[in-house]
Amino acid sequence: MLCDPDPKGKVHRTREAVSAWRAGDLSNLGDARPPDNPARPVRPELKAPRDMPRRHKGGIAGRQAFVHAIAHIEFNAIDLAWDMVARFENPELPRAFYDDWVGVAHDEAEHFALLSRHLVDMGITYGDLPAHNGLWEAASSTHHDVLARLALVPMVLEARGLDTTPTAVARLEGNGDTATAAILAKIGREEIPHVAAGVRWFEYVATNRGLDPVATFHDLVAKLFAGSIKPPFNAQARIAAGMSEAYFRPYESN
Repeated sequence: MLCDPDPKGKVHRTREAVSAWRAGDLSNLGDARPPDNPARPVRPELKAPRDMPRRHKGGIAGRQAFVHAIAHIEFNAIDLAWDMVARFENPELPRAFYDDWVGVAHDEAEHFALLSRHLVDMGITYGDLPAHNGLWEAASSTHHDVLARLALVPMVLEARGLDTTPTAVARLEGNGDTATAAILAKIGREEIPHVAAGVRWFEYVATNRGLDPVATFHDLVAKLFAGSIKPPFNAQARIAAGMSEAYFRPYESN
């Protein structure tokens, strides 16, 4: 999956691998290390976040750009899930760890496929607009340690999606775009278990290392996260994902 640059191919391979894993036909993770950077299609053009064009805030162009940006996040999320499985192969981690992230890969592939079809309905295709590589850059800074990866990707970046989704859904509904709102609401609901998996395994690994999970999380964020964790927080969704307020309340003054 990580070496397939074709978006449709990545979704297809993910579906096959998930089915094989769940059927017990794929159980050996192998010895090959994943690439530092997954294969990417020629389009979309990747830009630094600061070089991205300003997104239109209204009309069809604005909605197209918004959905395209979410689709790009989900495309990256497929690779992030498989990278979690392949990069951190460790006999000390139980099979349930890999079950969770294989499941996340499946969800992200289905989210990307759903958004890709919706983009076509909106008059464009994935790749027609530029995108940034910020999500994978966060992954690159955590190649060295599963604890760092769990802190930055599901517990910071994916948790941020829990915060922003309700407002985006309400805005889309207010503008009459109920189709996009329904898709985004579905994705938002299905991202809660992804954050929950991040919290669960972060606390598992930290505890096994004799570390305090909350203190370790804040330390890793301070050292490795280039951005800042900003309110408002969707406390209801975060708590539903098993994230205690001690993880995010200290950032309310940011």
